[in-house]
Amino acid sequence: MPRTKTPSSDAALQLDHQLCFALYSTSLAMTKLYKPLLAPLGLTYPQYLVLLVLWERDDHMVSELGERLFLDSGTLTPLLKRMEAAGWLQRQRDAQDERRVRVTLTAAGRALRAQAAGIPGCLLQSSQCTVDELQSLTQQIQQLRARLAAALPPASV
Repeated sequence: MPRTKTPSSDAALQLDHQLCFALYSTSLAMTKLYKPLLAPLGLTYPQYLVLLVLWERDDHMVSELGERLFLDSGTLTPLLKRMEAAGWLQRQRDAQDERRVRVTLTAAGRALRAQAAGIPGCLLQSSQCTVDELQSLTQQIQQLRARLAAALPPASV
């Protein structure tokens, strides 16, 4: 692994020099921004993420949703149960393999898509970035995520 210039040990341990803190605190700010946008729809941020995946393509296995959202089944299953109770999706055992559970949108879950259509524009406006800037930033963060995931031991991924 090539080494690049590293800051002095004192500077390296300053909070504002930590990429992890910049990402963490930005994630908190992003979640706070989404909260009032999602509240009228009755959605939490994690529920919105599940719906985004299902709006792209309906009918996923729970394991596929977990992989796409980087969530384990212990986190995802209760989330899906609450969403099913709200009437936005349904879970059903797969006919070919009953160990697998399929997740599909209900009519109410599909209808939420139209209600959520303005949310990305609100984020764009709040960020004070251009579409190109946000796309570039998103790609950079996705690349970083992939590199960090590749550096993890196999059992951690």
